[in-house]
Amino acid sequence: MNIQTPPRLVETQASLDARPSREEAEAAVRTLLRWAGDDPDREGLIDTPARVARAYEEFFAGYATDPVELLARSFEETDGYDEMVVLRDIRLESHCEHHMVPIIGRAHIAYLPAGRVVGISKLARVLEVYAKRLQIQEKLTAQVANCINEVLQPKGVAVVIEAAHQCMTTRGIHKPGVSMVTSRMLGAFRDNPTTRKEFLAMIAGQRGGIEG
Repeated sequence: MNIQTPPRLVETQASLDARPSREEAEAAVRTLLRWAGDDPDREGLIDTPARVARAYEEFFAGYATDPVELLARSFEETDGYDEMVVLRDIRLESHCEHHMVPIIGRAHIAYLPAGRVVGISKLARVLEVYAKRLQIQEKLTAQVANCINEVLQPKGVAVVIEAAHQCMTTRGIHKPGVSMVTSRMLGAFRDNPTTRKEFLAMIAGQRGGIEG
């Protein structure tokens, strides 16, 4: 299958090529430490700029990965399996693009195969790639569903994300214990109430609370 990289990925790579150096990033952290009222040269903070730069490489590693490529390899040998494939309770860690603080929760991903299936770890990896970018939850939910739909071309895709946003729990309105739920239903999950109901029933049940 000839897969074209969506324009948004080309733009992402262009922004990667123009990003500042590590030295510039560490200098920016030193500036923020001074702005916060502390001394970046004191013993406890002397290595903090380097640590923050390394942490950001991990937090935002998704900018360097093309999620389309993760789904490019699929398999036909399914013995005719055409029922729902569901990956439930995938831990989610992202960062709010408005305040750059964590979004922590879980995601549930399902699709109805149309002759081909993909390794289940790839579904989690697609979520991780988009999550390791600055995000809002609504966009993240749509990106994951749209990517799976565009590449696998299944009969339907469903993504539900429930997460706690620390921009709401640790600052501003200070409302801990609140979670946000978003969903994106495509194909059979949008058009067929029975299919949608089956998926929602499969992801329901006893689960641990969302950390936040």
